[in-house]
Parts: sequence; structure tokens; C-alpha cells
Amino acid sequence: MSDDPKEKDDSIDATHLQVWLERALHGFQGPLTIKKFEGGQSNPTYLLRTPRRKYVLRSQPPGEIVGGAHAVHREYRAMHALDGQIVPVPKVRILCEDPAIIGRNFYVMDFVDGDILWQPDLPDVRPENRPKYFDAMNRTLADLHNVDPAAVGLNDFGRAENYLSRQIHRWSRQYRADERAGRIERMDRMADWLAANTPDSTGVSIVHGDFRINNLMFKHDRPEVAAVLDWELSTIGDPVTDFAFHLMMYRVPSGIQGGGLKGLNLSALNLPSETDYILAYCERTGRTSIPDLQFHIAFNLFRFAAIIHGIKGRALRGTASSAKAHEVASALDIYVNLAWDETRLAGMQ
Repeated sequence: MSDDPKEKDDSIDATHLQVWLERALHGFQGPLTIKKFEGGQSNPTYLLRTPRRKYVLRSQPPGEIVGGAHAVHREYRAMHALDGQIVPVPKVRILCEDPAIIGRNFYVMDFVDGDILWQPDLPDVRPENRPKYFDAMNRTLADLHNVDPAAVGLNDFGRAENYLSRQIHRWSRQYRADERAGRIERMDRMADWLAANTPDSTGVSIVHGDFRINNLMFKHDRPEVAAVLDWELSTIGDPVTDFAFHLMMYRVPSGIQGGGLKGLNLSALNLPSETDYILAYCERTGRTSIPDLQFHIAFNLFRFAAIIHGIKGRALRGTASSAKAHEVASALDIYVNLAWDETRLAGMQ
């Protein structure tokens, strides 16, 4: 985690938290200072600094919580289970579900030093090194999907059956539940079509749910993943759905909020093509092809639009975790239209 918090945050009582951590977390010793990291639209993240070491605290946002969102306990459990496995994760230290401590659920993990690369075209990476970063991303996600959930105690982390159907229902419900952000005709139509045309599952694995480049911590100036971050949406499900979310970077235009690679000259940038990237993942996971990939991509763009719809709702309610929430929410129409186009490619009339 890059040691670059930008905003002082006064919503957490440092003295109260310090007293609790000194009692609950072995080896913790103050005095404690707290600063909030920039970015992140869901669960706010804070740097905890003591004279001896640094930690990171991740919490639910303050205020009203919609449905089952902001499940920090799931993040904690996933990272705890994967500690010491082939997939690199921060070491989690303690989970607190007592609202008396800071007013909301949170967990504390070790600070991981490294680089977060925010744009998939890797403008700050030398061209000759860019394929190595993409290969590291691809390998890390394939490694996650190759982990046996039962072997790490996550066999009950989610229901494997009908995963995609349940995901479509979940995100449709979450979108429709946020009345403050309003209803969108195209979102309603996509929700209905996706639910009526869901393909069968092709496998079961641990899924991250939000695997993109800015949720990876790379080692300083090296194409090696130091840690996979932001496990809020992790569960047991179809790895194709998870990979399709990651693959969205090839379908989203550059130059927009959360932009991707569409419209760029990948060869000139020395970046792998979508086809080559898919083939590398297939080779690593023992597949010869990925059936219904277009449907999974369409669903994931619908889901991403639903997430931005939720950010818009939080911004309107004043509970968004980032000052940039209104900027992110302004991209909602763009992502609804992208999801619409990809759903048409999947067969919607």
C-alpha cells in the first residue's frame, strides 16, 4: 500500500481506537495517528501509524448501509484464509464488529509497501516491461482460481450452485433498492434479459469480484504482485464471471472515469491483445476455451454500472467514502450505455 494518504480524517477517535488496539491486538503500542487514504468509493481505508510500525484499517462507511453492502468481515475472512497461499494478500490482524469502538465494523491489516498502478495502459511503466505486468496480473488471477476453496477453509464462503443467476439477482436488487439514485430504463431491461438468459456455470472457485489493476499492489518498480487488495466482493462462484470482470479493461474506452484500453493501439503500447490475454489465462487454468464469455462480460458491465449507481446514491446521501464520488457518479450514463452495447452483443434484442 503506497504510503501516501492525502486527507486527514477526524471521524475516528484515535485515542479511543488506540486504547482498544493496545488491549486487543498483540504487540500494538501507541501513540497512534490516523490518516485517510484517497480513492476508494466503497469501504474507507486509513493508515494507522505508530512509532514502531504501520497498519491499515478498512471500515464500513459511516451512515446508512444499503442491503448487504460493505461486508468488511468477508474481506477479512478471505485474506485470512489465503494467508501463506500462492496468492499474495496483506496479513490481517484483527476484525472488530463492535460499533462502540469507531461506530462501524472494521478490520486491521499489515501495511504493504509497493506501487498501485491506476491505469491499465501503464503510462508510468517502461514499454518493454508492460507485458510482464500484464503477465503477473494474469498469473495471479489464474492462481486464485486454481486454489481449492475447501483446502483453505472457504468451502462455505458462498453457495456455488446458480452463482451467476444469484449475482444477477443480487445486483439487480441492489440497483433497484437505491431509490435515491433513481431508476434507469436500460438497467431495468438488462436486468430482466440477463435473468432470463443466464447460461450454466462452467466451474467453481474462489472469486475476487473486483480484480482490476488498481486493486493490486506491485512491488516497487518490479512486475511482481505484492498483494491483492479489496476483497469485499469475494465469494465462491464461477471463475469465468470473475475473469470476465477483469477482462472488461479491454472493453472500456480509455479517457473516461475508470477507463480501460478500448480504442488504444495495444501493439504500439506493447500490451497484449485481448485474445492473447484470454489464451494465457486458459493455459494457466487448464481450459481450451471459455463458453459464454460475452454474456459474462455483459453481466459484469451491468454490475459495474450498478456499482456506480450505488456510488451516486451514496454521494446524494452524503455517505460516500471519497471526495471524488460525484465525479465517479457522473460516469453512470457512460457505463449504462457500455453495458447495453455488450448485452446486445450477447444476444439481447
